[in-house]
Amino acid sequence: MSDGAPCAGLLLAAGAGTRLGTPKALLEFQGERLADRGARLLRDGGCRPVIVVLGAAAGRIGGLDDQGVIVVRNPDWATGMGSSLRAGLDAVPPSAGAVVVALADQPLVRAEAVRRLAEARAAGAAVAVATYGGARRNPVMIGAEHFAEVRRLATGDAGARPFLRAHPDLITLVPCDDAGDPADIDTPEDLRRLLALAPPRGGLEGTGRLDTLS
Repeated sequence: MSDGAPCAGLLLAAGAGTRLGTPKALLEFQGERLADRGARLLRDGGCRPVIVVLGAAAGRIGGLDDQGVIVVRNPDWATGMGSSLRAGLDAVPPSAGAVVVALADQPLVRAEAVRRLAEARAAGAAVAVATYGGARRNPVMIGAEHFAEVRRLATGDAGARPFLRAHPDLITLVPCDDAGDPADIDTPEDLRRLLALAPPRGGLEGTGRLDTLS
């Protein structure tokens, strides 16, 4: 049950992007790094504070601190998403009643999806999952009362899935079909496809770059 405490935002952006050829946090989508875009998604969705977990690109990406983002470096990022989720949850302040977890490689998810998850928390949901066409995807909202178990079950590359599978009775499904597209970027082909689907930003055509930034 919600106690009125704010939702923090947690962006997982630690992977190496092996199939893509560059860490996803560094990838530019419509002229904006995915790490910045994901932080903005959570911020525009009303999350406070916003936490970004970096790993493979931690030594090559700057500027996030200047946006008021809490940057967490996960030295164990190569072990999988579970370690990044644990590192991020450890950085959530006690004042936050819940966290909305998003992935950096889903750039077409919109802030409205984040807002709906936060609203589900305000309405009393313990856990909420965004759905698209009836399928469960991201973002995901997790109440602070469940952080300890999520941490315990988050191993390897599973992230929050073991917890969600263990507690289907806790999950509130939040339809987000009109709040973006959860397609992710794993390959250069994915990048080209999503750029073709993305609405122009600021009236300009989107551009995607695979070069490594410093």
